[in-house]
Amino acid sequence: MPETPDSRARLFTPAQVAEMLQLPVDEVIALVLDGQLRGMKVGSPARWRIEADSVEGYLDDQAEEARRMALWRESQAASFPELWGRGPVRGAD
Repeated sequence: MPETPDSRARLFTPAQVAEMLQLPVDEVIALVLDGQLRGMKVGSPARWRIEADSVEGYLDDQAEEARRMALWRESQAASFPELWGRGPVRGAD
């Protein structure tokens, strides 16, 4: 099946991704090298380009990590009676 313009992966420059994520460009390149973002060098001279889907996936992963950390903090603050459904619940007054 021939590739249509809509089916091609959209690519961003590291500067564009850095602006979106509010990170330094060097940190964006580090995320690519670490495998947290999918990127490739294209052109001559070779320059980094990062897949748009990868940025979206990275943001989803960050949101999930924040959600899990919030649940963890909440569970650490809960008392055993709250966890087991017996006894007084703190802050319910």
